Amino acid sequence: MSVEAKSAVRQPAHHLTDELLVDYAAGALGEAGSLVIATHLALCPSCRSALAETEEVGGALLEGLEPIELASDSLASVLDRIGGEEPASPRNERRDVASGGPILVPEPLRGYLNSDLDALPWKRMMPGLEVFEIAAGGAGHKTRLLRVKAGTPMPEHTHRGAELTLVLTGGYADDRGHFVRGDIDITDDSVQHQPIADSDGDCICLTTTEAPLRLTGRFGRLLNPFLRF
Repeated sequence: MSVEAKSAVRQPAHHLTDELLVDYAAGALGEAGSLVIATHLALCPSCRSALAETEEVGGALLEGLEPIELASDSLASVLDRIGGEEPASPRNERRDVASGGPILVPEPLRGYLNSDLDALPWKRMMPGLEVFEIAAGGAGHKTRLLRVKAGTPMPEHTHRGAELTLVLTGGYADDRGHFVRGDIDITDDSVQHQPIADSDGDCICLTTTEAPLRLTGRFGRLLNPFLRF
């Protein structure tokens, strides 16, 4: 089997936690987290199966609840609040995968880009790192695509809040493991690391953060007052 064929059939090795699956199934996550998780689900059969089981358990629990009588105008009131339409949900399209140029970009992410990855207006942040801001977030959240040049180490850092990172192409490694297409990396202030992009190609990731990163290297600490990434 060729290297390309092996890559095509590889299943993600880094998955969602049970807590994130429950929150996602319950609709308790914001737009940014839901976007990253739904895109991971498009690439991960294992997590799709786990989500289906979570939703089945949740449905069984709801069936066991005593019905509550609602006011006669409840439906009209809810429709008024949301403009009479059900908002589009990223979860509805989590299994759809189509071409976004040379790299397969799953829905719902594809709907946020309106362009092939190579045609996006990438912004250079530092040598070897480019970013594209995505209009999905909420208070304090930043949602971005990161394009890291092959073999480039990122600055050593930790996190001031939770971060979700999904690899779309290429890969990176740190002292916790190796992350490639479809893998999701869940970090918070307990993780201090220095990811290094694989040497055989650029790494593109979808990431959302609750707060700016905090650099921890020898010189990074000096840059923290000036960096809001």
